[in-house]
Amino acid sequence: MSVGIRHDDLRRRNRAMVISAIRRAGQPSRTEIAATTGLSHSTISAISSDLIQEGILTESKASETTSLKRGRPQVGLSLNPEAAAVLAVVLSLNFLSVAVIDYAGQVVAEEQRRLDTLTMSRDELIDECVAIVRRRLEDPDLDVQSVARIALAIQGITDSHARAMLWSPITPQTNIAFADILEREFGIPAIMENDCNMMAVALRWRDPDRYRDDFIAILLSHGIGMGLVLKGELFTGTHSSGGEFGHMIHRPGGALCRCGRRGCVEAYAGNYAIWRNARQLSENAEPVADVSDAEMRALAARARETDGPEREAYRKAGEALGFGLGSLFALIDPAPVAMVGASAAAFDLIEPALREAIAQTAGGQHSGSISFDTEPNELPLIREGCAMRALSFVDQEIFAPGAQGRSGTIRKDVA
Repeated sequence: MSVGIRHDDLRRRNRAMVISAIRRAGQPSRTEIAATTGLSHSTISAISSDLIQEGILTESKASETTSLKRGRPQVGLSLNPEAAAVLAVVLSLNFLSVAVIDYAGQVVAEEQRRLDTLTMSRDELIDECVAIVRRRLEDPDLDVQSVARIALAIQGITDSHARAMLWSPITPQTNIAFADILEREFGIPAIMENDCNMMAVALRWRDPDRYRDDFIAILLSHGIGMGLVLKGELFTGTHSSGGEFGHMIHRPGGALCRCGRRGCVEAYAGNYAIWRNARQLSENAEPVADVSDAEMRALAARARETDGPEREAYRKAGEALGFGLGSLFALIDPAPVAMVGASAAAFDLIEPALREAIAQTAGGQHSGSISFDTEPNELPLIREGCAMRALSFVDQEIFAPGAQGRSGTIRKDVA
């Protein structure tokens, strides 16, 4: 009995390795999959034959250049986009979006809405999230039976079991079990994730050479967040999503943060903090509810033109981020950093003070070797992270050998 269980576990693991290799490479040959996974050619042939028969994989025709080579042409394997689909929902400050993503990872439909998240009641916020999912599922062009999982990302703290939002700066509401709510409403498995964690997941899929074992994704937007990967694993706390870099204390008793505390990194580096300092308002001034991307671009343009309060505001932002990162590096050693979000477009204004601050910390002993990438739009990364998270569950739970899945969640021809 135990031998049979071990054999099933091994088969499940090998199938997952093959699917993962294909998802990363796009259209690899069986030989390329063998080189990536270390599995034997016979094992890969057997697994790929099963997956093709089940409708999970498809074979691609040999390209013209390949067919001109001597010997048997290499046939590529790719994921069948119709095998399943997932929904990626992103809830952030005054903004809600949903995307339908097929099994090959491509967006096939999407919707975006502007909301006033700071004033909405608990029921209104839930109803908006349910409604946007319902509209996608009722789309006549979408095969509802193929939707296998829903992944919702939110700006704020989620529980470590990926079920609920515990607290978020975008709403006064707390402890909303979005995953349970969506599952009850639609009968589709759901997860709830922190948005910055999903940025880190996406970066690892996009560039596994750079973002591999240890790296950091920092959100530079109205709020400041962090997705942290250590030893190849996404860091979460014992009870929550963890990684609240923006609410580490930069200056005790300092500027007012939108979390209600004082002196947080975010109270100097968030968009509202940069805007407040650029206008030379008091550190006790209430954080503005929202600052548009256009306003932040105009602010950065003025900072580049003249050495005035706008440039000083970005210097203060860089200082807060630098001391925060330096303290983090003192614990984990320097690691690659991706700066993501609207203010990442102004990283040229932030970086000098940031590096100077890091160099003054114990974690800055090798500050010259620390590298930064920038990505000014966080939504595609968050969405991609949600998709990869959800599709990984589909790979492991629904398409594992012997898995029954959930009734009505995948197409009958691949069940």
